[in-house]
This record gives sequence, C-alpha cells and structure tokens, in this order.
Amino acid sequence: MPNESIPLLFSIACLSWLGSPAAFGEKATGARKEVGIVSNIKVLSGSVDDVSDLEAWKASFLKPDMTDREKAVAVWNSVVRFRHQDVPPKEFLHEDLCVHDPIKTFNVYGYGQCCCSASNVEALARAAGLNARGRELRGHTVPEVEWKQDWHMLDASLISYFIDARGDVASVNEIAKEVRTWLAANPGMRGKLASFMANDGWKKGPPLLATCRFYDRNGRLPARSHGWHSTIGEYSGYPPVREQGYSMGYRVNLQLRHGESLTRNWSNKGLHVNSGPDGKGPAPLCLKGSFLDYTHKYGDLARGRIGNGSRVWDVPLTGHSLKRAALRCENLLADTRRQGALGVDDGGMAGILELRMPTSYVYLDGKLTVSGSIGEGGMVRVSFSRNHGLDWKEVFSGSAGGPFSMTVDLGPLIHRLYDYRLRFELKGTGTRLHSLRTEHDVQHSQRVLPSLTQGDNTIRFSAGPPQGTLTIEGNARSNYPNVLNLREFHPRMDRIASSQAGLQMTTGNGSITFPVDAPGDIKRLRFGCHYRARSPKDGWNLEVSLDGGQSWLTVGRAAGPVVGSCKFVSFDEIPAGIGKALVRFTGRQNNTAMIFSLRVDADYIEPNGGFHPVKTTYSWEENGQEMHHVHIAKSPRETYVIHCKAKPIMRSLTVELSD
Repeated sequence: MPNESIPLLFSIACLSWLGSPAAFGEKATGARKEVGIVSNIKVLSGSVDDVSDLEAWKASFLKPDMTDREKAVAVWNSVVRFRHQDVPPKEFLHEDLCVHDPIKTFNVYGYGQCCCSASNVEALARAAGLNARGRELRGHTVPEVEWKQDWHMLDASLISYFIDARGDVASVNEIAKEVRTWLAANPGMRGKLASFMANDGWKKGPPLLATCRFYDRNGRLPARSHGWHSTIGEYSGYPPVREQGYSMGYRVNLQLRHGESLTRNWSNKGLHVNSGPDGKGPAPLCLKGSFLDYTHKYGDLARGRIGNGSRVWDVPLTGHSLKRAALRCENLLADTRRQGALGVDDGGMAGILELRMPTSYVYLDGKLTVSGSIGEGGMVRVSFSRNHGLDWKEVFSGSAGGPFSMTVDLGPLIHRLYDYRLRFELKGTGTRLHSLRTEHDVQHSQRVLPSLTQGDNTIRFSAGPPQGTLTIEGNARSNYPNVLNLREFHPRMDRIASSQAGLQMTTGNGSITFPVDAPGDIKRLRFGCHYRARSPKDGWNLEVSLDGGQSWLTVGRAAGPVVGSCKFVSFDEIPAGIGKALVRFTGRQNNTAMIFSLRVDADYIEPNGGFHPVKTTYSWEENGQEMHHVHIAKSPRETYVIHCKAKPIMRSLTVELSD
C-alpha cells in the first residue's frame, strides 16, 4: 500500500543522494571509514516551522523583501507561536535566573514569563538587524522595536500590540500617556476595572486600547492570564527603559553514536527543570495541556507543551565504534575470553575510557549501570566531570576481586546540565567491563516536534555537517554555590571578581580569559555577554587568541554608554589544525561596568564524525489504533511521505543509528 502507514510499516528507502561524502569527512573514492558519531540530525515535517538554530529561524520567519515593520511583527509572531506565558524555567544562568535564550526557549521549554519573552523579542529583533530595547512597566516587562525612527511595543508575553492614530504600532510612551489621561478623567474606576471591562465595556476605555484586536468580548487577552484591567494598571506609570539581558548561542545538534537512541515524546511524566533532584520547585501550569487552549490558533499541533524525552546509550564495548565514539580509549582491548567484554590490555598500566555526554535537551535525571569483573589486585574507578574534564569527582570505586554490578544515580549530578563526561579507570590483569548503559530523562518542548496531520505528510531528513559544540556557560554570580559557575571553567581573572550581581572589575580595567580545548579542530567561536557600561568610555572588548595568548584579535566590542545591553559575535577565521583557543573579555570602566552573564561556544569538527544510516520511528494513534512508521535514511538528505488516514494523536519520535 504506497504512501500508507500501517502498524509497524517499514519504509527503508533512499530517494536521492544529495550529500557529498567529502562533506562528511569521507573520501570520494575507496572504502569509507567507520563513523563514530553522526551530528546535526534533523527530522522535519511540513506542518511545523524549523527553529532549531538562529539560521533556521531566519529562514522560517524572515523574507528578503520584508519592511522593518514586517520583520518586527515576524519576530513577535515567532515568539508568540513557540513560547507560552507561564512559570518560567530556571537554569540560574541569565537575567532574573530564567532562561533568556530564544532558540533554547523554543526548543527546550516553550514557556516563560514576561522578562523571558521581552528578551526573546529583543534578541531576535537585533538578529534581524533592528534596534530593540526593554521597558519596565508596573508588574510587567515589554520590548520595543524601532522602525521609521520610532519605537513600537510588541508584547509576545500577553500577546498584544496597539495601533495608533497613524495606523502604526504604538510605543510604550503613547500607551502610557493615554492610560494616565483616561485614569485622571475617571478617578473612580481604579477599583472597578475588572467589572467595567466585561461585555465590551473595555471599548469605552482609552481610545488607543479600544481598537485592540487581541481582547475578547470580556477584555481578556489570548493567554487568559491577563486582560484589559491588567493593561490599565501596567501602563499607569512612567515606564523606564530596562534591558532584558539574554544569551545567544544555543542550537539543536542531535548527535548519535552506535547503541544510542533519543526519544522525544508528545507527553510528559511530570518532570520539569524547576523540580530539581528533590522533586520540589514551582511547576508551570502548562505541565497539563488544558492551559494551552489558545495556542492552536497560532499553529500549535501538540496537546501539551512540556515533553519528557529519554536518551539511552547501550555502549558497545567491542569493535571499532567505541574507540571512534570515545574521547579516550587507552590500554583497553576486546576480551576474547568473554564475548562483548572490554578488558585491560597491559596489566601494568591503567586502562582509561572517557565518554562525553552532550545533549540538546536539558538533563533532568539519569543513571549509569555498569557490570564487570575485577582481576586480582585490580581496581575499577568511575569519575564524573561537569566542566569538560577540567575537574573530576569519583562516583564509584571497587577493588574487591571478582564480578561486580553497580548503578549510579546521576540525577543530583546532571540536573540542569547539557554536557558532562564519564571516566572509567581499570587496573589489573583480568579487570574488564561486561556492560555499560546510560539512561537519561530530558525536557523538550512539544511545540517544535515535527507533528503529523491527517493526509500526506512530507518528512525531510538531514544529517551533517559532522560538527560538535563545546560550550562554556555558568552562573557569573557568587551566591549560588550548587549551580554550575563560570569559575569552574578555570578562567584567568585579572582584576575581576564575582559579586552577587555578576563579574565586576576591581580597578579601572580588567579581564577574564577562558581556555577552550575542543575535542577536534575548531571551526568557529561564537561568544558574547549581557553587560553594563554606563559611561561612553566604559565597555568590554571581545577577543580571541589562537597562539596561547601571544597575540590577540578583537572580534567585537560591548560598548557604552548603556545601563544594560547584549553583544554576541562569531569568529571563523581559524586555520585548520587549531583545537585550542583563548577567549577573553577585556574591560575598562569609569562607572561600575559589569558582565551579568556570558556564553562561549566552540564549534569543532568531530574527529570521527560522518554519516551512517539513521533509523527514525514515528508512533501515533488513529481512531484508537496504535500506528508506527519506520524509515531508515541511507543518505544525509532524504524526503519521504507518511500518510495518516485519520487525525493522528502523536505519541513519540525516536532516532537511532541503524544496525
């Protein structure tokens, strides 16, 4: 039955070869090397926009012939579509400790509060080439975007903007002036706003608000959490300008090794980033889908917002795939006396296995299960690192001879992380590993998942380029001891100190330098900060050194005078063979210049990266019947069709390397 999906239908097809072997680090002729890791895997449907990175977002929402106003409204529209007003996720990295990276918000969470939304609009508007700023209202924060030399308020949090008498989007100052004027003329209304707005009463209020298309008949805004009465209170003062600081750099990079799978679900089991390892923390209302009724009008096909996915790796301990997937695999060989076992080669030396565990979706929980045996006088030690191997913490050690089996609870160690490493140290002849498995719970947004709809669904699969990313990001403050801190990445701090607000110079100038040691040749460096530079003479130079600090190149400048702003740059003029670099933020101040948060991303070429066939499994229901569709992509670019006879209820999407 062509173009139809029935239970466990296997579509194993290669429709076209659109990828060059050379693009994946392979020779055009001759035998291909065995690939250790496949990177940048995407599965897209025609029903959901691709917002997996900044470039994909631009392609989805910006068009070459757009006016500045059209670009700004497109920015607003994208934030409305992929972010919902709710209790914000907290990673303790950005402004107000919330998540203020728009691409991360879209893909990992899909919800946040007004500060998060304002920062998203500011960041994306600037990425689109527009000026933007934040405004602090009474109990609310909104962004403004500039076009035609005027400011215009676009609230993607409560979902509103207002059209002025000229037919353009009004500014915060215009709205606030009208609200103050109306309140002055109606002093008795302050305690009666909620009842007044019902039954189209809100249309009798300030004229600028009376034509707003986003209020319903009773004055409620689409998200239902606020309404016309809230608007009156929020704009009743004189709102100051306030930057809603953000981070730019996150991008989705689905990477898979042999034995590894990633499952993303159109459901959750109650886990979320705020809950913490102890299960406590404020839960967002969108943990249950009933709070999301309005989102379907904005293209949302999911029934909920928070997704709990799983990442599982049954590490293959024999064969070449392990050495090609591991950061280190030294003095270890397949043990011929036991099938599937990995043992010490030279009993006089330690065998070392180091594995990197990157994820595009934040870790919530996890466990490590290992079995093996310890030879006479031998030892097994397992260590954990959350700062790219700069420091290690022992999580298991065994020296008693004979077989062993243990499970390590990784939850308290990895919660809120996107990357960590495991090191296995084996000593003694006869010491070996029999099995090694990691299991993780991750959080992702359901909104971005490539949903199916009734009828034909065109699915686009792609993989590559073979690149990974090493990220330096942590809390810049001094008062969150249990949160990953920037100081854990061993920066050299010259007349820079951490305070309760961020990084601050102790004299008129100072710098903070981060060493970058990537697993492969560095392709580009992307970095920047949320900063303060009150004086025109204040500011921070964003610098790179590729020769160990002997020479420096200024890539950009975070300049003053600003009470707060953000600056992010990208540098790709890096010769081949460079795997180490230094990134430096050099500051000068007259008036308390600061860095509130920063991020460094090093995109590198995976030494053993390339393409290997990828298996994709869709699961859903139609009229109560469980349905599956399996496709094995044999080339880096493929397109295929899944047909749904009835409206599907989506369940899961799994990707893994094919056997």
